[in-house]
Amino acid sequence: MDNRNTIIVVPCYNESQRLDGDAFVAFAEKYEDVSFLFVNDGSRDNTLEVLNALAQRHPNLLVLDLEQNGGKAEAVRRGMIYAATELQADFIGFWDADLATPLSEIPRFIHIAADHDYKCVTGLRLLRLGAGVRRKKLRHYLGRCFATAASVMLGLPVYDTQCGAKLYRTEVVTTLFNEKFITRWLFDVEILARYIVAYGRTAATNEIYEHPVFAWEEVGGSRLKFHDFFKAPMEMLKIKHKYLKRKNIKN
Repeated sequence: MDNRNTIIVVPCYNESQRLDGDAFVAFAEKYEDVSFLFVNDGSRDNTLEVLNALAQRHPNLLVLDLEQNGGKAEAVRRGMIYAATELQADFIGFWDADLATPLSEIPRFIHIAADHDYKCVTGLRLLRLGAGVRRKKLRHYLGRCFATAASVMLGLPVYDTQCGAKLYRTEVVTTLFNEKFITRWLFDVEILARYIVAYGRTAATNEIYEHPVFAWEEVGGSRLKFHDFFKAPMEMLKIKHKYLKRKNIKN
């Protein structure tokens, strides 16, 4: 693995019962140049106590406590900005606490970003032979419909916007995460829209890479429910109205 410093933000809300602390400790022991910043998003259970105990087990396990629950988008945003402004790293990313995408993918993300000078590497949950990608059929098909609509709206050939595993070069983090998101669940799409506005659609096409993960498994307890898919059109319209006006877009 490349000898580069990486920080992975892990948003946590009521995760005390399903957070696999041993997996994070084992990874931190193996990869000394990767740190995890667990963001406690105003949890109502004892998640903060669990995270503080976890931080005692390895110096690369850090905790940022947000007293009020602001939702996943805000927890990710606050963690990314904290990592960019208060910590030293070449790469900063975020990862779902349930490890639907296993931690073993992180070195691949870093290797791809470093070797090809990508500004962003994002997980791609592609059902294919030889890969352990397991999703419920209904969620898969709903996801494909949504991703197609997002691709058309953004004008980018993006296949999977919603995978909860992403890595960025630190130089773009402040630009992409400085302002609060206007959407609750579609902040991944909003990040892409911000990238287009800041750097241009051509740059977004060339500097963002979708990495087909070798393993991904849907974990129970997700706070994203089926009815949330039906809120997506309105959320996408909000993104389009704010960011994707012709005068805002560079080539």
